Amino acid sequence: MNAIFIHTSFPDGGERLPYAAKVTHYVDSEVARLGTVLLHRPGPELARLTPRNNDSLLFDAIPWVGRAQEEHDAFAAALRGRGVEVLYLATLLAETLAVADARAELTELVLRSPRLGDTLRRRIADHLAYLDPATLADVFTAGLAHEELRLGRDRPGGLVWTLMDRHDFVIDPLPNLLFTRDSSVWIGDRVGVTSLAMPARRRETTLTDAIYRYHPRFAGTEFVYHPELEHLEGGDVLLLAPGVLAVGVGERTTPAGAERLARRVFAAGLAHTILVVPIAQERATMHLDTVCTMVDVDAVLMYPNIASTLSAYTVIAGADGDELRVDGPAPFLRAAADAMDLDQLRVIDTGLDPVTAEREQWDDGNNTLALAPRLCVGYERNVETNAQLERAGIEVIAIAGSELGSGRGGPRCMSCPLVRQPLRPVQL
Repeated sequence: MNAIFIHTSFPDGGERLPYAAKVTHYVDSEVARLGTVLLHRPGPELARLTPRNNDSLLFDAIPWVGRAQEEHDAFAAALRGRGVEVLYLATLLAETLAVADARAELTELVLRSPRLGDTLRRRIADHLAYLDPATLADVFTAGLAHEELRLGRDRPGGLVWTLMDRHDFVIDPLPNLLFTRDSSVWIGDRVGVTSLAMPARRRETTLTDAIYRYHPRFAGTEFVYHPELEHLEGGDVLLLAPGVLAVGVGERTTPAGAERLARRVFAAGLAHTILVVPIAQERATMHLDTVCTMVDVDAVLMYPNIASTLSAYTVIAGADGDELRVDGPAPFLRAAADAMDLDQLRVIDTGLDPVTAEREQWDDGNNTLALAPRLCVGYERNVETNAQLERAGIEVIAIAGSELGSGRGGPRCMSCPLVRQPLRPVQL
């Protein structure tokens, strides 16, 4: 088998390593030792944000791009410092676009937008045809502005192009690509490429899906979810324990998405219990992982304002293998402990008083990434939450996030684990 060269670390000139064998990707928990993670280093797509478009592109502020990159590089360095292999989405995408079928498919999907019109669509196709894979990957992530489109004198852009503002985009940027957790989730040895609810984000799963299907590192990967299915986002999916999932239902993930995931997970033998957890349909609680993440095999970090009111419906496969059995609702913490075969879950609060708790929840205090049991990454600004974690015996690797957090996402949001040490034996 010929070696195929893949970036596996730094995006700015990192070493290329030969890939010549199938890589096994596997995740069955939130907290087992992290082996490999997928990140996206923020790039020119963030520089596309302006006061005119930041709301539609789902950012609460205009980030300082250089500082956001510094913060993200420090995040990646902290992961590598603990032995985690870091893969970058942009690098994998560029290598995927070197595959002719992948390039043709993604180009066709990008050009499918009905707002372009026939003439402009042809001109964009001409523009993209001359780009090398790395440059094309940049366009697919950072977008293409009206004034950047190359047009010949004998090939005008047509009516749509003429009526556009010179600062409009003919291909929209994807600033939320930073949050790699949302577009895919690994459950056991299968990947779920999710169905993102917000129009500004839907092309993210198009790119992610192509990477998993065409990139040689993921050859033979089986899928448990696809983007064309009901809305489901990775930030709403917590792998509480081997065989036990929690799925938040709220602003982004629909009840139909949770049901579809349950059917597919049960059919694949990837879980025995799914807890469906209703959450408020608000910006501050857009995903389940904005109010609750795991930091140990029996411990959760949780927003105290909802700890006593959060409920869950327990879903298991029906006896006939078709209809699902739904019980509840019951208090989430009780239902989770029962499903995980624990006497109880340890709960660590975000902050010490209601005001601090609310501030630190908004600043992603609950959104930690576990690197191993009792070891997690959190934003340094959440001082009280980090102190609470330390008092509970959880080591916190504190990272800067003043600019990274402007899109409302923390370390868990910014990372998609591809490999964790199994908490149960892997059956291959």
